[in-house]
Amino acid sequence: MNTLSYKTQSRRPQDVERKWYIVDATNQVLGRLGTRVADVLRGKDKPDYTPHVDTGDYVIVINADKVKLTGNKMKNKIYDHYTGYPGGRKEKTAEQLMAYKPHFVIEKAVKGMIPKNKLGSAVYRKLYVYAGAEHPHGAQNPETLKIS
Repeated sequence: MNTLSYKTQSRRPQDVERKWYIVDATNQVLGRLGTRVADVLRGKDKPDYTPHVDTGDYVIVINADKVKLTGNKMKNKIYDHYTGYPGGRKEKTAEQLMAYKPHFVIEKAVKGMIPKNKLGSAVYRKLYVYAGAEHPHGAQNPETLKIS
């Protein structure tokens, strides 16, 4: 009897080869940009994706201040946080947040799409977001990541 033995290959952390990608957020829709970046950070775009291992790549997002939100989300989308004190709930619209912290909007969108555990924290640390076109990661020779 001919029995074939198929074994699932799990990627080990020391075998992962990481690349650097750069994404231009100019006129990109926030949600579509966020899902694509989150998939690359987690490694879900690779054929050897392993859910319990960080197999993802580094992503640099530039021009975060030029990201686009559809509909009336610039005025209606609320970002809130709680200070920890009674009555300490603070709210800002996307428009107010983009005025002084444009990188935060993309970071928050991507962070919501990755796991909420230690693996997610490791994945999130590979994201770099800059409001302008300048970034200090030129030595890594990042490849351009196409967002379609």
